[in-house]
Amino acid sequence: MHGHRDRGGGGGPSDRKRINDALDKHLDKSTPSTSRGLRNSKDKGRPPVPSAPAGKSQLSQSRSKADEESETENEESDISGSDEDDTSWISWFCGLRGNEFFCEVDEEYIQDEFNLCGLSSQVPYYDYALDLILDVESSHSDMFTEEQNELVESAAEMLYGLIHVRYILTSKGMSAMLEKYRNYDFGRCPKVYCCGQSCLPVGQSDIPRSSTVKIYCPKCEDIYYPRSKYQGNNDGAYFGTTFPHLFLMTYLHLKPQKPMQKYIPRVFGFKIHKP
Repeated sequence: MHGHRDRGGGGGPSDRKRINDALDKHLDKSTPSTSRGLRNSKDKGRPPVPSAPAGKSQLSQSRSKADEESETENEESDISGSDEDDTSWISWFCGLRGNEFFCEVDEEYIQDEFNLCGLSSQVPYYDYALDLILDVESSHSDMFTEEQNELVESAAEMLYGLIHVRYILTSKGMSAMLEKYRNYDFGRCPKVYCCGQSCLPVGQSDIPRSSTVKIYCPKCEDIYYPRSKYQGNNDGAYFGTTFPHLFLMTYLHLKPQKPMQKYIPRVFGFKIHKP
């Protein structure tokens, strides 16, 4: 792109005029498909394209305009690329589709070894996974194969989930989950008489890879599958069996009353009695 500009500006006015004249002749001889719509005199009913100002052909104008647009796009892509580079791994992970149930764990919490007690024996590539979560460059990461890098990424997701289930039981973690609860990020209860009650994520087991995450309705006190299959693929151990109940004990004012109505099966208006 820059080389094109250098070649165009190297000759004098007579050379540029000679090049422009040659390009104009080439456009006159070309078909409408090869001229890209710059010269299309064969189309009936279309007004003729005005001639370019002296010293510049229409092709050179279009090329310069394309150069300016491409420069703008490059600048915008550089800006967007720099924004992506500035994003932490935690923000990136929580922003993935299906990870809306996760909150962003404070890096200070992760850096405290006491909070990670016992996790090193559960997660493979523990040290590398921890470095990836904290955006710390590892000196041995360049020696890994592509398969090993994928294993480290999977280990980082698992490690973050096991840290997450501990973090959401703290005051800061509950505060972060409270905001998501009020925004209905965990979904609503599908039961009609719960009237769209906001739900909370819950696991059926605290052991990883035992079951997927479910949503708990504090109104009918039952659990359901998340509406999104992407959210439903998350491990239930990353949210645990304790969180929603401790959450409602902490924020007592959020505990709703049980629904007053109950669905009654009827046949022609009569209640169905058990045989």
